[in-house]
Amino acid sequence: MSDHESTYVPKTGIEKWLDSRLPIVRFGADYMSLPTPKNLNYWWTFGGILALCLVVQIATGIILAMHYVPNTELAFASVERIMRDVNGGDIIRYTHANGASMFFIAVYLHMLRGLYYGSYKAPREMIWIVGCVIFFLMIATAFLGYVLPWGQMSFWGAEVITNLIGAIPLVGEPILIWLRGGPAIDNATLNRFFSLHYLLPFVIAGCVVLHLWALHHAGQNNPVGILIPKDRTAKDTVPFHPYFTVKDGFAIVLFLILFAIFVFFMPNALGHADNYIPANPLQTPAHIVPEWYMLPFYAILRAIPDKFLGVVAMFSAIGVLFILPWLDTSKVRSMRYRPAMRTFFVIFVLVGIGLGWCGAQLPDSPVVPGMPSFQLADGMLNSYLWLNRLLTFYYFLFFIVLMPLVGLRETPRPIPATISEPVLPGGGDAMTSAAPASPEKKG
Repeated sequence: MSDHESTYVPKTGIEKWLDSRLPIVRFGADYMSLPTPKNLNYWWTFGGILALCLVVQIATGIILAMHYVPNTELAFASVERIMRDVNGGDIIRYTHANGASMFFIAVYLHMLRGLYYGSYKAPREMIWIVGCVIFFLMIATAFLGYVLPWGQMSFWGAEVITNLIGAIPLVGEPILIWLRGGPAIDNATLNRFFSLHYLLPFVIAGCVVLHLWALHHAGQNNPVGILIPKDRTAKDTVPFHPYFTVKDGFAIVLFLILFAIFVFFMPNALGHADNYIPANPLQTPAHIVPEWYMLPFYAILRAIPDKFLGVVAMFSAIGVLFILPWLDTSKVRSMRYRPAMRTFFVIFVLVGIGLGWCGAQLPDSPVVPGMPSFQLADGMLNSYLWLNRLLTFYYFLFFIVLMPLVGLRETPRPIPATISEPVLPGGGDAMTSAAPASPEKKG
């Protein structure tokens, strides 16, 4: 399916000249005509949504960089000047800030779709791995950007996260000093973070090109999770355009409505109020938390009592995603036909939400007001911490234990021979079956 012949024919002299030297138009035309499984549902629209989010973040980021001053004495004031004095600055800043949240909403749903339908399985391992690289770069970029407004949460978030690097034995301290540009967070740190935050989105864009290249080569997965034989391509696929460009376009419009609601009606709903207070190294906030999309990993960090092991667990929570194609031992891709694994997947999603909730709680808060803490030899251990550790345990259990063992032991449901079977139980071709009856037949 991915090795289809090019149907692009240059028509003008300029097109022929360009096609013989840089066939970029041919690449775009071939992508638009790429045979795509005809049973893709709306979970497959988040790829286009993510591409839009990346463009929005780069475009608004470039404009903000024109007015931002990476100086500890002026950074906070420069952000406020963007909001008050730059024409449309408040909309641009709110679009950029909320765009990060929209980006992560889309990427989490995109990854959960890939996990549910087994999109990481052969021959699509590189698609998944490059996607995980993009996800890691997104987290790094988001953290660097969170520091730039230089509010209280920005400063102390940078203090906490960079200190984690220092927990690494032997090399941690030199890396920490290099990252900060000195022994403490200061102008050098802010300049480094600003430069990297500006650079990394373009690195992400390059990785997206690799992601699409790998997708073009290996071909699309589908909800049934079966490979489409070349002799069935014409029956089981349709061109990407216009069928899925229209479908993706409709999903993008709905997503933009949600995006606009946050930008215009509740622009600060996903942020933290303390970040509207200028950074003060002498006043520690009552509760230091990252943005909501980092809370599950922050909860995993806090679940481990040892600082270094907590850092290892936090990075391992991301690193385990890279080896996922080799952890899943099932020969069936889609969890639609794996009832046991589907149950564990639903629990995994709830665990992820629970970790996000735990990451937002105070370290000494109970799970429910009135629930008791437990007196141990080393002090008080509250019920919130027990829940946090239990959820962290299941997170790693899902990948390291359940995926290999369930894949070996479960009995999946029967899988259709082609994707046309569940779409057309009575058989026949999709286009002819969907066509209306002729007047002669009606009579």
